[in-house]
Amino acid sequence: MNIAQLLAVPLFDPGIGQGARQFTELGIALLLSSLIGLEREVQQKSAGLRTHTLVGVGSALFMEVSIHGFGAVTALTGAPQDPSRVAAQIVSGIGFIGGGLIFVRRDAVRGLTTAATIWLTCALGMACGGGLPLLGAAATLVHFLVVRGFPVVTRRMALVPGDRVELHLSYRTRRGLLGRVLELCTKRGFRVTDVHIEPEQASADGREKGKAKEAGVVLSLEGKGPAYPLVEELTFWDGITEVGLRAHQDSGD
Repeated sequence: MNIAQLLAVPLFDPGIGQGARQFTELGIALLLSSLIGLEREVQQKSAGLRTHTLVGVGSALFMEVSIHGFGAVTALTGAPQDPSRVAAQIVSGIGFIGGGLIFVRRDAVRGLTTAATIWLTCALGMACGGGLPLLGAAATLVHFLVVRGFPVVTRRMALVPGDRVELHLSYRTRRGLLGRVLELCTKRGFRVTDVHIEPEQASADGREKGKAKEAGVVLSLEGKGPAYPLVEELTFWDGITEVGLRAHQDSGD
């Protein structure tokens, strides 16, 4: 047996952390992280299937290396092995990816939920790589409970007193309607927390012959009472072509 054969045997030895158990753990991490990534892909978020899958499998591989990759060094030096050192560096390093997904626009923070799912995917990958696949599976179920189940609950509670709603309006410009709408909201006990105005478009009313334009506005409101009476009154205003109401969208996604 030559030198190359002597080196090749330990390199590809399945008994030193490269056996069926380790490949199964990587496979479980691949499956669970793909499920989370697929959900974010369907929601068209900034980090989707590929990002979450790579984070989950990479974290699992780091844990495998941390647990099984330094056996030869320990045997030569006699120094104790500490697998938690690599795990701690994974937790610190994943923060750079999560931080890059968070941005602020008009005082609204966006990307927090996506960054949190990256963090969770890293954790479940570490759990699978560390020999705790059941905990990783439980964390995956918790993810779907939070991102799918919680919005259903909040939507049902959206229009109770004291909650936040979004008022969507389409109106003809140059009539001072926006100022009157804001005044009405204030009189009805609502606080306007955000105003988003969409670009003007030519009015479809032929009588105006292109002189009048329509604009859209989204008002974020906080109030102590239901917003339905407000919507009902605005529907009778001359110049307002469309009124809509929905639960306030979470800006942290």
